[in-house]
Amino acid sequence: MEWAAAQRAGFDAFLAERYLDSWPEAFAEPLRYPVFGGGKRFRPLACLAAYEACAADPNDVARALPPAAAVELVHTYSLVHDDLPAMDDDDERRGRPTVHVAWDEPTAILVGDALLTDAFAILADAPLPAEARIACVATLAEAAGYRGMVGGQVADITGGVTDEATLTRLHRLKTGALIAASATLGGIAGGASREEQAALRVWGQAVGLAFQLADDRLDADEDAGEDGPPSFVKLLGLEASQARARELVDEAIAAVAPLARPQRLVELARYTIERDV
Repeated sequence: MEWAAAQRAGFDAFLAERYLDSWPEAFAEPLRYPVFGGGKRFRPLACLAAYEACAADPNDVARALPPAAAVELVHTYSLVHDDLPAMDDDDERRGRPTVHVAWDEPTAILVGDALLTDAFAILADAPLPAEARIACVATLAEAAGYRGMVGGQVADITGGVTDEATLTRLHRLKTGALIAASATLGGIAGGASREEQAALRVWGQAVGLAFQLADDRLDADEDAGEDGPPSFVKLLGLEASQARARELVDEAIAAVAPLARPQRLVELARYTIERDV
């Protein structure tokens, strides 16, 4: 998508100079390392697409870039902490050493702490009305906390997921909550009505679960066997998982169809199940 490539470039430029002035100076490199580690930027794109769908002036993206950055920083912090020895104990992410491998475990913990905290600093300083900034902070805090992403992560590490309903709830929190927040934040920045924000949340919840179903398809071989993590492919089979993902994408597209400019949201929804990485 040309639109996505252009938005990624603008988003990266917005973040490019952040963390260059850290103290101690040596902390700047580990701070920037995971932020510019080659991610898909799906959550910022969802935020920017939602803004475009609702804003009076969709080209005035300066209002949407801070919320987009905030949600990406929360996502990035979660990956840095997920990779830690106490969590998933991963040595690589996106083909590079993880932060605790490239530096050390205390540095990785502090990098995650710094990125999470800075997400809310960015929202507090966004060029939005005070009411919108407060709504953004509340939306992201709930999505990232124990009733959202962290709650899903707790369910993931404690195990015992043996049925579709439990796995669905886990991923609606661990993956879906932050994607739903991304779309909602874009709507808030664009002045969306409550009805429009509700439609964006439905889009995000459906796309978030479809995203996980697609991940399970892509990781089916790696996750196979009793030692692998629970997955929709294991519980439902490949064909049923793909069919469920398509249903969710259709649900997402239908939810945002009444918005003024939903095309980018439609493209992103379809991308979730068409991607090969």
